[in-house]
Amino acid sequence: MKRLTIGQKLGTVVLGLAALGLAGCGEEPQQGTQAERKVDTQVWDGAQAKYTDQGWKAGDRASWERHLKQRTLRQNEYLRVR
Repeated sequence: MKRLTIGQKLGTVVLGLAALGLAGCGEEPQQGTQAERKVDTQVWDGAQAKYTDQGWKAGDRASWERHLKQRTLRQNEYLRVR
């Protein structure tokens, strides 16, 4: 059995790394869909109806903040236990 020289081993490693590096070039670009929220809209304007809490009015910032505060309080373990 023939032993590989250091140059041959190095060449094999470089060739393997080049093949791995080029494998990432074939990835398809990922496009967002129209259903996604636009980045330039405010968070209280961009929610879809199926993901909203009952009683929240779309576009109402005060209502949005009130619901976030209530949600945060329900997650507070100290307030839930006492």
